[in-house]
Amino acid sequence: MASTVQSRISKTAGKPIRCRAAVARKAGEPLVIEEVIVAPPKAHEVRLKIICTSLCHTDITLWKLKEFPGCFPRILGHEAFGVVESVGEDVDELKEGDSVVPIFLPDCMDCVDCKSKKSNLCSKFPIQSSLLLHRDDTSRFTNAEGETLHHYLYISSFSEYTVVDVVNVTKIDPEIPPNRACLLSCGVSTGVGAAWKTANVEPGSTVVIFGLGSVGLAVAEGARLCGATRIIGVGRNSDKFEIGKQFGVTEFVNSKSCGDKPVSQVIIEMTNGGADYCFECVGLGTLVQEAFACCRKGWGKTIVLGVDKPDAQLNLNSFEVLQSNKTLMGSFFGGLKPKSDVPILVKRYLDKELELDKFVTHEVNLEDINKAFDLLIQGKSLRCVIWMDK
Repeated sequence: MASTVQSRISKTAGKPIRCRAAVARKAGEPLVIEEVIVAPPKAHEVRLKIICTSLCHTDITLWKLKEFPGCFPRILGHEAFGVVESVGEDVDELKEGDSVVPIFLPDCMDCVDCKSKKSNLCSKFPIQSSLLLHRDDTSRFTNAEGETLHHYLYISSFSEYTVVDVVNVTKIDPEIPPNRACLLSCGVSTGVGAAWKTANVEPGSTVVIFGLGSVGLAVAEGARLCGATRIIGVGRNSDKFEIGKQFGVTEFVNSKSCGDKPVSQVIIEMTNGGADYCFECVGLGTLVQEAFACCRKGWGKTIVLGVDKPDAQLNLNSFEVLQSNKTLMGSFFGGLKPKSDVPILVKRYLDKELELDKFVTHEVNLEDINKAFDLLIQGKSLRCVIWMDK
């Protein structure tokens, strides 16, 4: 695959490329397959040939928004696998033909945060709700009429070609299949990383996961890899338990069947005092409070992964926070450093430790991308992979 791309470099490097893209033109309306023009990469940028991409709930959320950070016309998509087609000036870490995953979280490897083992939040390129690229706030996408198309999360992978800053590109082992590599761009890495890096789940521990969507199931997979003995899923749909079993979930609590008891009290009784680790993967402040309530006093950790509304507030008792000696923390992209930790996950997949295959429930071609949206909205898929080639 890489050699095929390399053979085309002399024809395309330094020149605009015309290709297909799925363009979001209005909030909530079906994406339109259009011919777009992708400019050559500027300094510190690479142009990628996207082989396949997968659909994440974040794509759905931004696609529905009528007001900022929703914006149209726009090329969505941020979970992908690609091959470097060409590089701009001052790019040393990547070359034409490299297999890569673009990742929305920047990793400059140079600022104090990127050099520290304590953070994965780049201070040189802080993540923002930008519609353009990092360094010059311009777009690399236009259509045949010259209309500017906006970027999305610095990636815009619903296009056969895209331009991405090097801080958002991670080189990986080309042996991993494209339709598995793309999963590591966001959701699966976030969940697995939250158990592995953020919580540092210990062997023999008890884990509770609020919400068994793709991220919650990825937390279960991460907890399984870490050696957790009990992995308890919490949700409103008991059918999720059957799916969860494939990812290591050992027990399930239906929050609608707890009677007069708060679900946190049910968990405390099940675990004889509370869980070692609780993960909130839905994005509701009330569930964060429930998760914090049922993690064990003295050493319990509550990890927040779900994305709530920007103005959402938590209501915690200050005295309980002091007296219980628990930990409450966030986990952005699972605490992973993209350029160093994602290649480790790739290796663990190739070594048959990390199980990615079970996350892919559907695969479609680019022209059927709206079917992928329907499947995810209807709750019928975990991850739908979208292939660029017909």
